[in-house]
Amino acid sequence: MKRGYLSEYFEGVAVKRLSCVEADVLHSNQHEFNGVEGLRTILGEPDGKVRYDARLLYLTDQDADPIMEDAVFTWYDARQRARIERNVQRWEYRLYFPTTNVSLNAAVGDLLVIAKRQDGGLLVIIAENGSSIARQIEWLFGLNDLTHPGFSIKAELETEQDRIGFASRFVLESIGIAVEASEETFLEEMLHKFDGKFPTTRSFSEYARSTLPEIRPRDNPDAALMAWMEREEILFRTMERYLIADRLSAGFNVQGQRKVDVDGFLTFSLSVQNRRKSRVGLALENHLEVLLMANGVRYSRTAATENKSKPDFLFPGVIEYHDRAFLAAHLTMLGVKSTCKDRWRQVLSEADRISEKHLLTLETAISQRQTDEMRSKGLQLVLPQKLHGSYTASQQTWLLDITQFLSVVLGKQDAK
Repeated sequence: MKRGYLSEYFEGVAVKRLSCVEADVLHSNQHEFNGVEGLRTILGEPDGKVRYDARLLYLTDQDADPIMEDAVFTWYDARQRARIERNVQRWEYRLYFPTTNVSLNAAVGDLLVIAKRQDGGLLVIIAENGSSIARQIEWLFGLNDLTHPGFSIKAELETEQDRIGFASRFVLESIGIAVEASEETFLEEMLHKFDGKFPTTRSFSEYARSTLPEIRPRDNPDAALMAWMEREEILFRTMERYLIADRLSAGFNVQGQRKVDVDGFLTFSLSVQNRRKSRVGLALENHLEVLLMANGVRYSRTAATENKSKPDFLFPGVIEYHDRAFLAAHLTMLGVKSTCKDRWRQVLSEADRISEKHLLTLETAISQRQTDEMRSKGLQLVLPQKLHGSYTASQQTWLLDITQFLSVVLGKQDAK
């Protein structure tokens, strides 16, 4: 097991697309997968009936939370007794599972993932066919060729592909894996600088950049943005971990009573979740703003256009946008969302004077179906160059990176 790699969480993974027969098995009373010899690589040779505690998830792009259920899977060789008693040289491996809400939602073409965790349990994921989350799971495990009928097995999870970075961390957490990431070197300094509590996101973003003085945003804007986001994420998790542990150690007992403050605990838990959700998007905007200034780009941030809409960034600015004599062809807008989901459609209703919208995101492996819809709606996706490899070859020809986007807005700016 190597820290910072997928092997820290998994011993191995098996991935395939569900055939018609397998989808029927998931719905029926048979409750067994046959023809699973490949699973021996990660589950081993069964001696009798080997039982595994399993966490099951069904994932779609439409639902924020997965369908989740716990169950027990049984791994065995149906011919083991015949070999022992009658020397019949045959093997027939099977994987038994109970009917669950997860299995009942499965359909032909859905992605099936069976991952053996380092704690000995199984994580079983079914992701909707054609969804972005299915593509992201394929990308996470580096298993993109699933055209053959059997399982694709990956037992080596310590290659460079398996290194856990900013993007893969978010995919892991979407499938229920809490990723531990910290940089203790900066903890004492952060606690002193921020008086033992979280500062504003802008202040924290500025501090994160200060720890990477070697970064030159004019030299490589794409690399600079990813380095700043990665550093801020790790520093945030380091400080968050310390502050949460400190708060938990104080307990949630009602003062003067032998009673647990359940409401206090729930409020604290909710504040942690909300801070995580809101912080990443704001951090991305903060770092992008520094990139724009470093590269001499004129802009307005969250300026009002029509109907109280406030695009994240307008180029060259809000004054030009409201000047009807200023050519609309020389205007650009950029929405910023760390992850898209269906929220990318919100950008379409902003800045009516601009027909082609741009959206910056850090979301990996958005499905072909969704990027095709974006293109048809006049939305151009912008991602740091490092993330382009998570998309298909045909998608990559359409994507813009940060450097290319800066070239677009600077070209319009210089034309004035």
